[in-house]
Amino acid sequence: MPSITIKTTPDAKETNPGTEDVSHSLITFLQTQSQNMLTRLYQKPSACLSIFRLLRPLERQLVMNLLWLDLSIPPSTMSAWVTREGKKPYQGALATLARLHILPTSTTKLALNPTFKSSLRQAITGGGTSGSFGVLAENDDKHPAPEIDALDAYALERWETILYYMVSSGTGQFPAKPSAGVLYLLQRSGLMASVHGGALQITSAGFQFLLHPPHVQLWELLLQYLQMAEERQMDLVEVISFLLMLSTTELGKDYSTENLSATQKAMLEDLRDYGLIKQRTRSTGMTQATSRRFSPTRLATTLTSSSPPLPTSAGSGDGSHAQGFIVLETNYRLYAYTDNPLQIAVLNLFVTLKSRFPNLVIGAITRDSVKKALANGITADQIISYLITHAHPQMRRNKPLLPVTVQDQIRLWELEKNRMKSQEGYLYTAFASQADYEYVLNYAKQLDVVLWENPSRRCFFGSLEGHANIRGFIERRQTAGNA
Repeated sequence: MPSITIKTTPDAKETNPGTEDVSHSLITFLQTQSQNMLTRLYQKPSACLSIFRLLRPLERQLVMNLLWLDLSIPPSTMSAWVTREGKKPYQGALATLARLHILPTSTTKLALNPTFKSSLRQAITGGGTSGSFGVLAENDDKHPAPEIDALDAYALERWETILYYMVSSGTGQFPAKPSAGVLYLLQRSGLMASVHGGALQITSAGFQFLLHPPHVQLWELLLQYLQMAEERQMDLVEVISFLLMLSTTELGKDYSTENLSATQKAMLEDLRDYGLIKQRTRSTGMTQATSRRFSPTRLATTLTSSSPPLPTSAGSGDGSHAQGFIVLETNYRLYAYTDNPLQIAVLNLFVTLKSRFPNLVIGAITRDSVKKALANGITADQIISYLITHAHPQMRRNKPLLPVTVQDQIRLWELEKNRMKSQEGYLYTAFASQADYEYVLNYAKQLDVVLWENPSRRCFFGSLEGHANIRGFIERRQTAGNA
């Protein structure tokens, strides 16, 4: 058996998006599901392969060590290959695989879940005719193969429509509006909230969402979509398996809808709105008919890989230095070398924009612009994080990267906003005597509902919850005095 290598420093680029120390969000979601649900999911070779790709490196290595063994082995045999420093990550990997029901929770033997093992073997060796990886549709003169550039343009347009609507909410300055299903998902996930007149506006969580890489953004929405599956009476296994199947498809190919379940066919409309698939539609009288073939976009085919999900993902939150475009000076002036409407709209959330040129936007971070952002639920740390994430390569030579005076002032403006806190309640005043005032005040203090008091003016302010008791106490005292 090969030795178990515990990595202490990252070397090669992993297929698992994200860091090696943190499980993928879908893996975390699957760990909360029942064993019966996971066993059904593991019947799909494409699902097993995709889940394997999302596991952390050590977890993948454990699976591969056991995949081709026909018999179970004692845990001591496996642990003998682990160094003392690797014991903790090794136990953590075993626990993760056990919660996924890929390994048994028993400590007497180590063997892969038979269903998972059989499906993963089939995925690797290419056997079987179940169509788990999708059924290719034949291309001809009437149905030519889709062009990759066209698919990329379509995915980018759909995805940026969602992001641009989020950052332009409340202004009415967005070129296109996402579908009702997308708007409901944004509100359900807490990325947008209903405000005056029912209009949707970006929340603090929504702004944080804009800082994330595209993979994280996409999975955040898809996980919310999975959580809505049951209330929409959709089979969760069919939903997950279809998403994982899409992640194994080939970009630039057409796939048939004939072998899809009813749940998966219903998903096609939603996935079109998110930009994951492209499907032709045509009008037939009062209704619209959809094609019996669909083309996965790069958003879908990279769901379980580290490849970029979009060719040029503006406003995606990608932290690579090459995509930095912001220069910030100590006098709060900001220069953004971009002509992308989405990036400009994000800046407009917390920057006062003054001039715009073909590939340059000039503005300033002001007290009013930061206060406007704070009023929309955006925090000072989120503003600073965005500026750091998208700093121009020239700025990355500075230490610290952002001017300290600007960072401190943004935080001071936030503290200024948080200095005062409003709370609803009742003001009690006009007492007949000092004794009456003190008598009622002491009663309110016993109830722990006094928020403020001023003995010199014989008044105090009580919370909303304590008003009924205080009013009843005053009325009883008045009645007793008149008797």
